[in-house]
Amino acid sequence: MIKDIVFYFYGYVVFFYSMGLIVSYVVLMWLAGIGIVRRKRGGMSLYAKEIIDSSPYTPGVSIIAPAYNEERTIVENVNSLLGQEYPTFEVIIVNDGSRDKTLELLIENFSLVEVPFAYVEYIHTKPYRRLFKSTDPQYHRLIVVDKENGGTKADAVNAGLNASSYPYFINTDVDCILAPDAISQCIMPILQSDDVIAVSGVMATSNGCKVENGRISDPRPPHRPCALFQTLEYMRSFFVGKMGWSSINAMPNVSGGYGLFDKKVVIAAGGYSGDSYAEDMDMLIRMVGYCCDFKRKYRVVQVPAISCWTEVPPNIKVLYRQRVRWGRGLLQTFVRHRRFLFNRRYRQLGMVTLPYVLIFELFAPVIEFIGFTVFVYQALTGVVNWTSALVIFLGLYTFCIILSLVVMFNDYTLGGSFRRPRSYLWVICAALLEPFLYHPLTVIFSLKGYFNYVFNRRAEWGDMSRKGFTPGNDKAAAPAAATVAPAGAAVNEKGGNP
Repeated sequence: MIKDIVFYFYGYVVFFYSMGLIVSYVVLMWLAGIGIVRRKRGGMSLYAKEIIDSSPYTPGVSIIAPAYNEERTIVENVNSLLGQEYPTFEVIIVNDGSRDKTLELLIENFSLVEVPFAYVEYIHTKPYRRLFKSTDPQYHRLIVVDKENGGTKADAVNAGLNASSYPYFINTDVDCILAPDAISQCIMPILQSDDVIAVSGVMATSNGCKVENGRISDPRPPHRPCALFQTLEYMRSFFVGKMGWSSINAMPNVSGGYGLFDKKVVIAAGGYSGDSYAEDMDMLIRMVGYCCDFKRKYRVVQVPAISCWTEVPPNIKVLYRQRVRWGRGLLQTFVRHRRFLFNRRYRQLGMVTLPYVLIFELFAPVIEFIGFTVFVYQALTGVVNWTSALVIFLGLYTFCIILSLVVMFNDYTLGGSFRRPRSYLWVICAALLEPFLYHPLTVIFSLKGYFNYVFNRRAEWGDMSRKGFTPGNDKAAAPAAATVAPAGAAVNEKGGNP
């Protein structure tokens, strides 16, 4: 029967697809190991740090952080961003049309006054209103740009770029907590090579961590399942995925939560796309495309050092909104940049990175969903060879556990996300349960994002609630009042796309 032939053929498709995915992860683990060893050898020594701190030629860096309705934590967040141990930097807070007291609190707590400023619109944004600087010398690095709400984080970042002074900038979120040496760690690859156009630092989850004076004083894993699964996911993304891609100069994206960029290349590529739902991947593709079009050498580097802690979605409701947006953004990016796919002109991006992401990330939810549906049908009709199915399942499950253990080993040998080795037991528990509890949800959420894009469903951001940071872990933290934003407002669903 035709039906049996189709099921038989699809079974082979799933089998070879799974084998291809396993082989790709083995290669990425190997490349990540090479990259980690290489980075540790060429990393920042005490001598290099001393040179960076004392040299008059150390390049300046602008930290750009959009803020929308952040009155509850804006003062603590700005103090945290100002705490960088780097000689030449500025912090640009872009008040993106906040409707609460965000701007008033900034003015009051940092002694801000409106100053005349020659705002040059290198990248078009929603109208710029005014610019503030502090009369207090201790806040001389702080700049606040006030503008109309642009509907996306990208529009606010573009406004920050227009107001920035330095040749490099960091794109982050105002409520992220940066490591004190975050800039120093990420500027090293740029100092070592003129070809580097972007640097990605490792992002870790702050849920569960103890925070004091705007810094992580005691990194701990979250104990709540949703955040714990994401902790493992972030480790896997940075310590295997991005480290592996970086080794062959084929990074798929630099996370929207933390990344250092060459401002000239970003502006030349047109800045961030205001209507993109995956602005981090979209921006990097256009930067690499610009370099390839003009035959300019380029490198995108992942450094194996934790540069930023971010609060990830603490529950399924917020995770759903984030992953639907990511799924929609991934499909949108491929439709928009389909000319890059299998195009030799765009080097590793066109011939390696995008084909891999297309096959093993964009198609993955579709293949997995159909595969599960076919399996359920065959199980109900009694045609499943349960012995073979069990062997295949145990093989795949074992590989997933090995991959997670490799990720945790890489993390631990690089200094560790946690101070206590026993903290990794929580992550191991997440690895054991992820295939059954967390991964199926991300598949469904991604498919919903594809559906929304194909049928042009309106994107609803909904009510975004944040816990914020308190001195203690995620059990002791008191929930914050919900930050309510209109549909399309510039609200970043935490973490960016890892």
